[in-house]
Amino acid sequence: MSAAAGTVALPGAGSGAPAAAPPAPAGAEFVPPSVPMATVGLALAVFMQVLDGTIANVSLPTIAGNLGVSTNQSAWVITTFSVCNAIALPLTGFLVKRVGQVRLFIWSTLLFTLASLLCGLAQSLGALVLFRALQGAVAGPMIPTTQALMLSIYPPHRRGFALSMIAMVTVVAPIAGPLLGGWITDSYSWQWTFLINVPIGLFAAATVSSQMRGKPEKTESVRVDHIGLATLVLGVGALQVVLDKGNDEDWFQSPFIVIMSLIAALSLAVFVIWELHERNPIVNLRLFANRNFAAGTVTLVLAYSAFFAVNVIVPQWLQRTMGYTAIWAGLAAAPMGILPVLMTPFMGKYAPRFNMRWMVCSAFAILGAASFIRAGFFLGVDFTHVAAVQLLQGLGLALFIMPINAILLSDLKPQEIAAASGLSTFSRTLGASFAVSLTSLVWERRAVLHHAHLVEGLPPGTLGPAAAPLAPGDTAFAFRLNHYLDQLAYQMSFNDVAYALGWVFMLAIAVVWLAKPPFTPKAPPGKR
Repeated sequence: MSAAAGTVALPGAGSGAPAAAPPAPAGAEFVPPSVPMATVGLALAVFMQVLDGTIANVSLPTIAGNLGVSTNQSAWVITTFSVCNAIALPLTGFLVKRVGQVRLFIWSTLLFTLASLLCGLAQSLGALVLFRALQGAVAGPMIPTTQALMLSIYPPHRRGFALSMIAMVTVVAPIAGPLLGGWITDSYSWQWTFLINVPIGLFAAATVSSQMRGKPEKTESVRVDHIGLATLVLGVGALQVVLDKGNDEDWFQSPFIVIMSLIAALSLAVFVIWELHERNPIVNLRLFANRNFAAGTVTLVLAYSAFFAVNVIVPQWLQRTMGYTAIWAGLAAAPMGILPVLMTPFMGKYAPRFNMRWMVCSAFAILGAASFIRAGFFLGVDFTHVAAVQLLQGLGLALFIMPINAILLSDLKPQEIAAASGLSTFSRTLGASFAVSLTSLVWERRAVLHHAHLVEGLPPGTLGPAAAPLAPGDTAFAFRLNHYLDQLAYQMSFNDVAYALGWVFMLAIAVVWLAKPPFTPKAPPGKR
């Protein structure tokens, strides 16, 4: 591609292909033949990509059994996807400059679909891990380019709706993932958790290709920042492995974790210093000089990390401590997705009329309240109460995702949106990984501490020989008592974690006020 600006032709859009829309003159407003159809195509691709991040999790035991490997080995199916996705996300801005938003979206979607097909056909763990790595890498640009394209096809007064549509699918997909994955695995086979992406991906790519044909785009022959790319891959890859494997390896008691941590710290330090001084950086860290982007991204990282930690620990608590099956745990967590779906049209229409900071603060107050309520849960809490708190959390979520995205993108130039979206999504993803690892660690360590304190309050010898062995009847009683104390310790630890996460939401309230209105994304040239 030459350095000069040019209109990017889409795959299959040769001279003999029927044009869905005539090319727009330079600087003119581009409107697809059907804005609703373009929206459906974009939203479906994002839904598919986000869904895939959670749908395979519940299938890991089945995958391990079918492929003849251990559960720990099968966990690399998740880890490789996370690592490659985290690396690819911040590269979105560079890739957009090289190939354009539309072409990058379509090829990312098609390659993701192909990788999904290969995952479903894999006959060994090695092949599955390789194809999951490909899937994670090509998935990176999908959400950022979707946000940029959605904002480009809607007029300014409708961009709140565009952002709310993306918010809805990114909220609903992680909730639907475990439920759908469990049902597919039980009813059919684990392969279909990947194969269902094929028709969805092909439809999304074809729809967006036909609707966006003729959209003018500028591309540049940008020099590749090899040092920035190498340090990014090494640093983020090592860090993501540390976060994913830390708990399993007992953190810094493991030489492997120590070495990977040192590699991550050194590589990322070099990456940041290099990128801030590089004329054509592979990742534009200078975006953080923008006040709204920096404040919005920090707020997003704090709040989303706390939310994601809750989303991970609640199903684990329901199964491990409360004795729920995987399906019932999913059903108890599912009400969180109800209100975001119902409120999306209203958020898109009415949210821009309010100060986004007040709306985000209301969301964090609700999310914090839900966490503080969970901090008062006990072993006898019933399904209804758990589901009701999840429903309350859904209200906070409905008020959160769209406004915070509007804040962080509000003061950026249109050509910066894809890069900024990729960088903020990367920051959010990395923050969520940190939060999950830290939350799991604290939950385990606090449970051990609470168990020790509970045992200290028992008469000597209750759980084992103090001076003489227990009689058979006493041994059975001691086993049941110890099991109960385990449950109680994990419940007390869960309450501690929920209380701490509630205060993280309160901290996010203070940070969001660093952003400065107005919070309406800027229009591209020619848009009014």
